[in-house]
Amino acid sequence: MSGDLLDSVGMFDLAAALPDQVAEAAELAAGVTGLPDRQTVQNVVVLGMGGSGIAGDVLRAIAGPFLSVPVTVVKGHEIPAFVGPGTLCFAISYSGATEETLAAARAAAEVGAHMVVLSRGGALAALAVEWDAPAIALPDIPMPRAGIGAVSIPPLMVLEQMGLFPGATQQVAEAVAQLARRRDELIRDGGLAQQIAREIGRTIPVAYGGDALGAVAAYRFKCQVNENAKAPAFAASLPELCHNEICGWGQHGDVTRQIMTVVRFRHDFEHPQVARRFDLTFDIIDEVVHAVVDINARGEGALAQLFDLIVQADLVSLHMAAAAGVDPGPIPVLVDLKAALAP
Repeated sequence: MSGDLLDSVGMFDLAAALPDQVAEAAELAAGVTGLPDRQTVQNVVVLGMGGSGIAGDVLRAIAGPFLSVPVTVVKGHEIPAFVGPGTLCFAISYSGATEETLAAARAAAEVGAHMVVLSRGGALAALAVEWDAPAIALPDIPMPRAGIGAVSIPPLMVLEQMGLFPGATQQVAEAVAQLARRRDELIRDGGLAQQIAREIGRTIPVAYGGDALGAVAAYRFKCQVNENAKAPAFAASLPELCHNEICGWGQHGDVTRQIMTVVRFRHDFEHPQVARRFDLTFDIIDEVVHAVVDINARGEGALAQLFDLIVQADLVSLHMAAAAGVDPGPIPVLVDLKAALAP
């Protein structure tokens, strides 16, 4: 798919392969042993950063509303004080070497949390052996942000296996089917993702998503623009932005209409009042931004619609990179930053 594009690690092809990745990821968690009894689980905690940490956001958006226990996502070194023997803790690091995740995972294990490790290897995998904790080996994908299916689906399957989230298998099947349909639309030259990237052009995208599902999609897009297109992007969610950010469009319209585009992530699971807020905020921002562009979800079930938004947004960010002549794969600034932080 990448053709003559500047794409040294095949990010376009990896995005197009997301339906297969999601299907295969469901099998990664099959037969995981050593899980605690569901009756002992008082809370679920997901540890992870960046392209691995998004798995926690997906779990909270998709499974959170149906779980009988709360879900907390930790993106940092420290864990909440409530973490303990009643915690089911997913520690996720593609490389197995993420500094923050390692620190938080060690802290969680020390206070008796039930650990489930997802990594390709590294120190985190070694800790799983030391703890005798269930470990799920992630597939060899060159960039963690291209492995969203691999990191996001296994925790859902583990929760289903434990009886905490029935129906995960069906939701995954629906997501795979929708991703395959959408992929066939997107990979055509001049397809929707390419059209949206052209509409955004060299402006700065501001991603808006409604409720938890839309918020995850918007934040994912912001991060993908940052890493793939090496460009600034921002994200906010409704209804919260209606209580603060919307006021910020009150001035400087002569500037913002030249440099900013609002990208709205819409889905069928929006609260009716959130849908109304999308309409009302459009009237406020339409005249002060370059454009307002919608990315609309299709598919059966929340997981299908979330991944439908994700694959569209991922390919938009990749087409933005292509239009700018940027290689979407390498992220030298992050490599240099990690090296500078190393002891």
